Amino acid sequence: MRRTPTRLLGRPLGAALAATVMLGLLTAVPESPRTVEAAPAAASESTATVFYYTKTKNWTAHRLHYAPDGGSWTTVPGVVMEAACTDWVKQTVSLGSAAGMAATFNNGSGVWDNNAGRNYALGTGNITVKDGVVAHSDPCADTGTDPGPGGAHTASVYYSTATVGWTTVNLHYRPTGGAWTAVPGVGMEAACTGWVKKSVDLGSATTLQAAFNNGNGVWDNNNGSDYTLSEGLSTVKDRKVTSAAKDPCAAETPDTEAPTAPAKVTADADGIAVVLTWDPSTDDRGVTKYQVTRTGGTRGTMVTDVGSTVFSDTGLEERTAYTYTVRALDAAGNVSAASAAATATTGEKPAAPASGKPLGTDPRKDPIYFVLTARFEDGDTSNNRGGSQHTKSGNAANNDPMFRGDFKGLVNKLDYIKGLGMSAVWITPVVLNRSDYDYHGYHGYDFYEVDSRLESAGASYQDLINAAHAKGMKIYQDVVYNHSSRWGAKGLFTPKAYGVRDTQWSWYYDEKNDGFEYDGLTVEPKSGKSYYNGDLWSTAEPSGNTCVNWGTPTQYTSPEGYRIYNCQWPSPTSGMFPKAYYHNCWIGNWEGEDSRSCWLHDDLADFNTESTPVQNYLIGAYNKYIDMGVDGFRVDTAVHIPRTTWNRRFLPAIQERVTQRFGAGAAKNFFVFGEVAAFVNDKWNRGSVNHSAQFYTWKERKEYSADDGKAALEMYDYEQQQGTGSQPTSTNAFLNGNTYHAPDHSKFSGMNVIDMRMHMNFGDAGNAYSNGKDSDDSYNDATYNVVYVDSHDYGPNKSSERYAGGTDAWAENMSLMWTFRGIPTLYYGSEIEFRAGKKIDCGPGCPLETTGRAYFGGHLAGDVKASDFSKVSSATGAVADTLAKPLVKHVQRLNEIRRAVPALQMGQYSTEGISGSMAYKRRYTDAASGTDSFALVTVSGGATYTGIPNGTYKDAVTGDTRVVTGGTLAVPAPGKGNLRVYVLDLGGRNAAPGKIGTAGAYLK
Repeated sequence: MRRTPTRLLGRPLGAALAATVMLGLLTAVPESPRTVEAAPAAASESTATVFYYTKTKNWTAHRLHYAPDGGSWTTVPGVVMEAACTDWVKQTVSLGSAAGMAATFNNGSGVWDNNAGRNYALGTGNITVKDGVVAHSDPCADTGTDPGPGGAHTASVYYSTATVGWTTVNLHYRPTGGAWTAVPGVGMEAACTGWVKKSVDLGSATTLQAAFNNGNGVWDNNNGSDYTLSEGLSTVKDRKVTSAAKDPCAAETPDTEAPTAPAKVTADADGIAVVLTWDPSTDDRGVTKYQVTRTGGTRGTMVTDVGSTVFSDTGLEERTAYTYTVRALDAAGNVSAASAAATATTGEKPAAPASGKPLGTDPRKDPIYFVLTARFEDGDTSNNRGGSQHTKSGNAANNDPMFRGDFKGLVNKLDYIKGLGMSAVWITPVVLNRSDYDYHGYHGYDFYEVDSRLESAGASYQDLINAAHAKGMKIYQDVVYNHSSRWGAKGLFTPKAYGVRDTQWSWYYDEKNDGFEYDGLTVEPKSGKSYYNGDLWSTAEPSGNTCVNWGTPTQYTSPEGYRIYNCQWPSPTSGMFPKAYYHNCWIGNWEGEDSRSCWLHDDLADFNTESTPVQNYLIGAYNKYIDMGVDGFRVDTAVHIPRTTWNRRFLPAIQERVTQRFGAGAAKNFFVFGEVAAFVNDKWNRGSVNHSAQFYTWKERKEYSADDGKAALEMYDYEQQQGTGSQPTSTNAFLNGNTYHAPDHSKFSGMNVIDMRMHMNFGDAGNAYSNGKDSDDSYNDATYNVVYVDSHDYGPNKSSERYAGGTDAWAENMSLMWTFRGIPTLYYGSEIEFRAGKKIDCGPGCPLETTGRAYFGGHLAGDVKASDFSKVSSATGAVADTLAKPLVKHVQRLNEIRRAVPALQMGQYSTEGISGSMAYKRRYTDAASGTDSFALVTVSGGATYTGIPNGTYKDAVTGDTRVVTGGTLAVPAPGKGNLRVYVLDLGGRNAAPGKIGTAGAYLK
């Protein structure tokens, strides 16, 4: 999945809102946070001392590269920063008459933090930059407080950060009758989870006036009135002051300090399952879990602890009443005496769903056809949906709803795909999506439900899997572990509300309807117009809101001129998404550690994949699809999850489930291939091993902390320090001379990958070939690499257009893909150069019909029947014309040849003793089946093979027969896009097949 907003948009609010959410703004006070305010104090009027936080960076050196406002940049890489205190480096720079500067940071060796391409805007005085957040304080200043001479009064101020989400908090105050501190005040220190504190000297005063800020212009000043606090211990939480308070960080006793109970428990039965939901406790003592007790039925009382406000109870008895009570627990395990309760009566046990079974064969045998299901073939118009962007995008004018294709259409055209010779179909994600433009499937909302816009009566997802298997074809399901939609993930966490529904926004935020549940297909009945928003709006700040400064007008307006409020769009820094389930930061460096643990985009809420509840939620969801019999997973955004998390949690869970359901053989061939997007032309992604595709094919090579979050950082640090030269290597893809050897998969992680380097270089087949070879020793086994020219994201060289190199170049690319190591993969329509040169995606900014994701069904109209792979027995209408295209014939014959020669499917390769620009030898040997297949291949150009086994060789393209007696075979150039495949005739089951298929425009 590309990491720019253009593919995964769902934003009606425009660029102004983007600025709001990307900066994570709360309430920006325009002039003064109080009635009277001192000007901010600077280190000097012409200097800035810049402090940079080092803990999350694995840098041995730090450089500050800067330009004073209106001035020139320092020479790259900038000036050396010096050690300041633990976890911080600093540099003081002279700004002359400038009031600020633009700045970036780097390690002096090409790794940068440039604020995600925006650079940092810094002022004067003491400035901190920590994890992308700019604040004003000295992190190395003494945080202790001298209460002064005897008789002086002190105040201990505790401030709750639970709702503001600030990483830095300053206390700006004045003792009553005294002077204000210089803006932004004094830094507060961490006290315990959700609290910071500061003790201050009041002198002879017994009270003080105070305001709080994040050091970056965002204030809590009690709505302009400031806070009045007393000596002793005071707490400030949600604008409420408690004087003479108890220490909120002190340990509490179970008998007297247990938290209050949650509220509004509801229990809804669905068959023999009950889903329990409740409002969280509003207690101050840090509720971390809830205790759920169930009574009823014959199984006795059940008591369990739950880490969320949703609990699913399954496998209950039919038609039985159950009562549930919920109590809150704090971090010490204290349980509230009070409880809230609800009762539900179960119904009848639903019929067991149909299940499939994976085909379980070696995935290297199966060329892949990749379709965006919603754009391929429309088998059922009743489930078509245009969504809120239907008119704006221009799709309405083309009568082309974004959700148009479906499983019924795909089932109806499986024979077309089989007729091409393709035996695996990679489909986009099937889970219920939720966004304004979500046809592609990457905005998952309910990971346990199939999107109803794809299913029809008689054409469910299970029906598709079964239909494909009946034709000997596999289904690879695109899966997303990294993120959910901006609406959260149903059953894990969903936000309470996004924005204010007023006269301006009533068109966007619907009237609340407690009886409506989003399913993607059903129109919310009160509004009669929306599928999306019916349960997320409020006219007043909702109970339980955690979003900072909810409903406060910002300085921005929408394209329509409507005022934009805080919290109208999700943000990781807003407090909307709890850290237990979601990461709370933006990516600042795409090749930094934060790229694995921060948000890609504001419409993609980034799961905290190191959290056990999130892991369990995702594992449980994808177990469902494993049980349905899918043959493998294509993993979206795999690079944005630490390798340790894949290797510890998700990949073993997949193997365990497939083994449990279908046996070890099926598990071995359950194909998992990850998108580790590395858009570079070098072997290692800008020198970062952690961000390179091949890195993910390996197990860990040392032990790390038992805590997954800590382990991810430890692994990142260790592997970056080891560097590219100390990474493991493999000979699994290479012949030993002319001999195949058993591959060693003992260090295989369980994840194969898309060959991003070949993809990037497929502007020319020769470049793709040479770049591919150069990386093959760094994969665990490159014969499993998924190889494609273009996709739903990019063309070669990160082009935003579908490949337009011409028919001859396409033929040459395909000839290479189908005979070189790896698994050839074709994006839907490329067999007829569909939408060549068109922009692949522009979100709702243009009609889909004008893009590379246009609807393909017009080319499939009519009937088609395949008698076998690459064999079409009958075709009528437009699909017959499609099947007559030259590249279609080329793909059909390539698949015939590849299917007949095992060496081309699973063989290792070598270029030893071979001249020729794209020439290689391949061999596959399997003693168990008695298979031994040896082939000599040249694409487009001529080649000479020396040191090869003597014997009779037959060309699978022309049928030409050569007898080799001196270990040498010379092959003339076959021409652009053509190839030669000379197969050694070993007799019996390993006899050379001779000419395969019928000559065409290219294979002749």
